[in-house]
Amino acid sequence: MASSTSVVLAALFANGAIAILKFGGFLLTGSPAMLSETYHSISDTGNQIFLLIGIKYGAQEANRSHPFGHGKAQFFYSFLVSVMLFGIAGWESARHGYSALQEGGVHRASEDVTLLGQTFDPVYVNYAVLLGAIAFETYAFWKAYQGISRQMDEYGWETFREAFRKTSDVTTLTALTEDTIALAGAGIALFGIYLTRTTGNPLYDAGAALVIGFMLMGFAVALAWENKRLLLGESLSKPAEDELRAIIADWDGVTELVDFRTVYFGAEELLVTADVAFDPDLDTTTMDDRITEMERALTDHDEQVRKVYIEPEI
Repeated sequence: MASSTSVVLAALFANGAIAILKFGGFLLTGSPAMLSETYHSISDTGNQIFLLIGIKYGAQEANRSHPFGHGKAQFFYSFLVSVMLFGIAGWESARHGYSALQEGGVHRASEDVTLLGQTFDPVYVNYAVLLGAIAFETYAFWKAYQGISRQMDEYGWETFREAFRKTSDVTTLTALTEDTIALAGAGIALFGIYLTRTTGNPLYDAGAALVIGFMLMGFAVALAWENKRLLLGESLSKPAEDELRAIIADWDGVTELVDFRTVYFGAEELLVTADVAFDPDLDTTTMDDRITEMERALTDHDEQVRKVYIEPEI
């Protein structure tokens, strides 16, 4: 949890500062790509606030109305992030880029700007802002990368694609996704603005805005899909679940594993239930001791296991 919070705080700080700088660059140059990137950073800043709310709300203790705690709040707020990423950042960026293309692009401000007695071409403001954004986002990306790498080492996931499909830590997953597309978006905007500056053709700038919008919407849909699986109650992956099954099925005195189920009720919080048939010669006290030992073995095997309910079948 602390790792997820530090990842989100790093991204919040970076995106807040970047949004202000990008908007300043847009005001000076009228660049469609800079406006798209401003939408992007504003959306990302709001997204980090949503993620922090999810972390705080999800950390509340269980009560009568929420007997398994509030861990799924992180899934819900991460889903809202994907909606914001699509609706605000992606759609608005694509719409503005398309409008600019329809109008033949926009012309950058041709007048030099004087600031503190110094005169300079305002396009260099965009270069400086985007390079600064890349630096900020690289820091935020590194924090998120460390978080997901820790999980990959812990659970033996070999690729980021596998981690994306299997992780229940949607906070770190969302931050990593945002930071990845933020770096890509800043690079695309920088390239489009540079081409417009060197060729004098404003369509490159407008086209960059459109590409950024489509990219954001694509990633938003993927992120929403991954959050959906957890909101609907996804189980542990089959190979990992089979390891837990084997612990119970091979336990001394167990004759049959009648039913076995797992489900995530929070980030890295797993509920395990099992219906188990025991040797009929076992007395009640021995059976209870075996159940306690199995519960302890399951939690020792996988630290995600927080709740275990084993029901003996008579």
